[in-house]
Amino acid sequence: MLNDPRFTAEVELSIAFHDIDMMGVVWHGNYFRYFEIAREALLNQFDYGYRQMKASGYLWPVVDTRVKYRHALTFEQRIRVRARVEEYENRLRIGYEIFDVESGQRTTTGYTIQVAVEEHSRELCFVSPPVLFERMGVTP
Repeated sequence: MLNDPRFTAEVELSIAFHDIDMMGVVWHGNYFRYFEIAREALLNQFDYGYRQMKASGYLWPVVDTRVKYRHALTFEQRIRVRARVEEYENRLRIGYEIFDVESGQRTTTGYTIQVAVEEHSRELCFVSPPVLFERMGVTP
């Protein structure tokens, strides 16, 4: 089911000068911004981006994340960031891969985990809300 192309998105980016550190490589914290750009494209594919999340009455904070740096990224390098839904029943786990566009080499992997929080009560949901399943077109 998660092999459905609706649950994978890719974006291409060019590394900006303001993203690099004094050693000439991308500062480690910027990788999470690249993940965020791909995650937003992914969520929008099944019409449950951040505006739709909030409108549905749920907030989805990131509660866990990881990044594995395999090869440094540099100024003006073209990259492709892939985001893929890995889990959705009780939490939203999205896996990421970053590739160098020119060589196709995988440079980075990682994931984020988001959980649903009911907006008004601020209570954590231990099961993803029905609206997520509806938007994804899956049955719980």
